[in-house]
Formats: sequence, C-alpha cells, structure tokens
Amino acid sequence: MCEITNAGQFTQGKVDAVMLFWNRMSDLYANPRMAEGYARSRPQVHPLIIERMRARLRLDAPLPRALDVGCGSGLSTRSLQAIARHSTGIEPAEPMLRWASSVAPGADFLAARAERLPFRDRSFHLITAAGSLNYAVQRLFFEEARRVLIPGGTAVVYDFSAGRSFPDSSALDTWFAGFQLRYPPPPAEAQFISPETLRDGGFALSLAAHELFEIPLVLDPDFYLDYMMTETNVSHAVRTGIPAGEVRSWCKQTLAPVFGPSPREVLFRGYIAYMRHAGQCVIA
Repeated sequence: MCEITNAGQFTQGKVDAVMLFWNRMSDLYANPRMAEGYARSRPQVHPLIIERMRARLRLDAPLPRALDVGCGSGLSTRSLQAIARHSTGIEPAEPMLRWASSVAPGADFLAARAERLPFRDRSFHLITAAGSLNYAVQRLFFEEARRVLIPGGTAVVYDFSAGRSFPDSSALDTWFAGFQLRYPPPPAEAQFISPETLRDGGFALSLAAHELFEIPLVLDPDFYLDYMMTETNVSHAVRTGIPAGEVRSWCKQTLAPVFGPSPREVLFRGYIAYMRHAGQCVIA
C-alpha cells in the first residue's frame, strides 16, 4: 500500500481555482442516484482501453502500483487491476466512493482531488485519468503527477464520448441529438481536452504518444436506457427540477423505435494520451 502524506503547499489563488472547477461538477456527480448509475449501468469500455494501453506500453507483467485519478464508482479502477498488482483510486465525489470497494475489491480508495495527490514522491509506476481532468486544474494535476510518478513512469489520460452511434445507421445519432436538445447539458460542464491540448499545454509532463479509437459494444435496449440515465444532461435536468421518472419515460418511448427490441452494436469513440517527463523516449 502506498503511504499517504500531505502534498505540497498551495497558494490561496490555486485553492480558489481548484474549488471553482469542483463546484462546477459537484452537484452533477455527488448524488446517490448518479453514483448507483455509474456503478451499475455504464458500458464496459474501460477494459478494452486498458488492453490497448497494455500493448502500447509493452507490459509483459503487471506493474507494482497504479493510481486512478477521478475513479468514480470504481469501474476504471477495476479495469486497471488487470495491469497493476496494486491499484488506488481517488475521487472527490464521496457518494461515488460508497460503491467503489464493491465494484473493485482489492483496490484502495480515498476522497481526494487531482490537484493535490495525498501520496509520497515516486509512489506510482502508472497514473490513469479517465475523463476526469475535464473538471480539474490541469496544470496543478500534472505537477502532482510528475511528483508521485517514479522515474520513467507514465500518466495516461483517456476519454470517450457517449455511445451515440450505430455502425450502420444514423438513427441513434439523430435520437441522441434530440435527447440533448430536450435535456441540454449544463453550461460550462467541462473543459475540452484532446491530445492536441495536452501536447500544447506546457504541462509538467509532455505528450509522448497518443491514439484514437472506435470501440463497438453490443448493448441491449434496457441497458442502453439505464446508461442514458447516467448522462450528465439527465443529472442537470433533475437538478433543475425535472423528475428523473419523466426523463426516463421520454427516453424509453422515443428510443423504442430507434433501438428496437434486440441488442445492437453501439460505437464509442475516444483517445488515449501517454504523458511522460520531457526528454523521455517517445512511446512507439
């Protein structure tokens, strides 16, 4: 187990910046309904990304220690266990953490933010951040990531968009556009991150390699409905007073003729970015 300690000192301005970003997301994720949805109703994209990561990093054996930043309910940490002997997840939304130990038995979890990692220097061989840095002060995170990584360690930032496309039809794309029009995402929901913004950000870690992916998963219509109820536009709608049952009813009624009664292949598109100390060799 990695030994926890106090991170470096932060100026009040940095703390204020951290809290500004945290306040943007806290109500969306820090509620029991969203936490249960993330634990039970998110597609299994993470394991397939981890396998791509294993191949790119040429991991013939599990790494000793890995850290999952913004672990949510533990799904990404559970997948990380395939390539690390010991995994630790941190998450600022404490309702999410109530599910994490049952989702990823054997991992350690604690409430913490990306900008202040409560671990000693050189504690981890690998850090992953799956869709979590959009809500963090990235410059502060990469300073901390550099501190807690061992020499030669890698921070892997990855994300994927909502499954909104069939491979052979635009019907689901059309439905999803109407879904977001009826229940709009919250304003200033997240910062945009891409391999290009990570390359040009001037961070304490530099982009060593990246890849884009399109992963197909077969989902049945009931699971897809449950999955859509975990999207942040639904959380925002509920926060503004629309009953979750009303949103679900609309989704169920309008999805039925699009999805049909049988499982369908749904596409998930995203990126994986490998960040290392400047001057380290580029990952092939």
